Amino acid sequence: MSGTLRSTLLGAVFTIALGTGAAWAGTIKVGVVAPFSGPFATVGKTFKEAIEVYQAQHGKTVGGDTVEFIYKDLDQANPAQSKALAQELIVKEKVGYLAGFFFTPDALAVAPLIDEANIPCVIFNAATSAITEKSPRYVRTSFTLWQNTVPLAQYVAKQGVTKVATAVSDYGPGIDGETAFKKTFEGEGGRVVDSIRMPLKSTDFAPFMQRIKDSGAQAIYAFLPAGPTTLAFAKAFNDTGLKAKGVKFYGPGDITQEPDLPALGDAADGIVTTFNYSQVHDSDLNRAFVAKHKELFGSTDTVTFTSVGAYDGTHVIYKMIEATGGKSDGLKAVDAVKGMTWESPRGPLKIDPESRHVTQTIYLRVTEPKNGKLQNTEIAAFPNQPDYGFKAGK
Repeated sequence: MSGTLRSTLLGAVFTIALGTGAAWAGTIKVGVVAPFSGPFATVGKTFKEAIEVYQAQHGKTVGGDTVEFIYKDLDQANPAQSKALAQELIVKEKVGYLAGFFFTPDALAVAPLIDEANIPCVIFNAATSAITEKSPRYVRTSFTLWQNTVPLAQYVAKQGVTKVATAVSDYGPGIDGETAFKKTFEGEGGRVVDSIRMPLKSTDFAPFMQRIKDSGAQAIYAFLPAGPTTLAFAKAFNDTGLKAKGVKFYGPGDITQEPDLPALGDAADGIVTTFNYSQVHDSDLNRAFVAKHKELFGSTDTVTFTSVGAYDGTHVIYKMIEATGGKSDGLKAVDAVKGMTWESPRGPLKIDPESRHVTQTIYLRVTEPKNGKLQNTEIAAFPNQPDYGFKAGK
């Protein structure tokens, strides 16, 4: 069957399915799209493990209905494939909710589908501010680059740093991070001396390190999606002598996510980041979350920011199901969680009614060795941080 014919038939089935409505039969299905293979496979693993931790702590039923998660593998950023997988979940699997999404382009691709099907989509990670503006059925439980970067840029300025070079991956979140840092830092009296945008799939960072060296910057602000690219970038910063020369390294916490710390080694020591979660966050809820993870999976090595994004996203989906009595009504489900507050393993959260993104505490952290291994130690907190990039913030 040709690809065109298959798409036509699937589209027809999709329309029929929407017209007849989904059959729930006591089981409410949630489709999760994320990388479960390839270079970013750790992300999908953290999503799945966090969902299982949540269900182990809170049960698998809501109001008598069983909540079942169905996972689809999207190994790298691929909007067309993301849309195809979401369509398959809605039409064939009859899911009532979509969730997951690591990369921004993949999350944006499903906006027309969730609007046509009137189902909610809870974003566990994708961090470009504009996502929730594309459909009233998006809710996000992770973070945005604006949210993490504004307090970081203010902090860097207060350290007496006056010249910074920015280096970001050339796609939505990277451009958000670059814009947020430049606007805030220069508003505080500093100067961005070079703005470097790197291809998303870059593996050789030596030329960019030379530009940073030539710029005369006292510090860099860097953002790349967590995983292999951040590992290579941080190692290049160390290996090309910028660290030894005294150039400071700042960025969102993607740079030093916990699963990468053993591989980063000394290259991560001393990097200062801002983020919404550290595995060593000091709270009883976090200790219970981490302990349950270890009980279920035998290790805490993979617990990181994508874990709490999925854990809190699962909590939001449970509350949506509770509010709608298990019926499929995307707008009603989203309306039910606008303004919702709760305590998470990362701290207090609130879903902003307008942006449908979580207002939360952003922590200043330093990566340092402790008890024989590297960790992200929280050294300051900036409470009630909104998404500064939503509409008026730009």
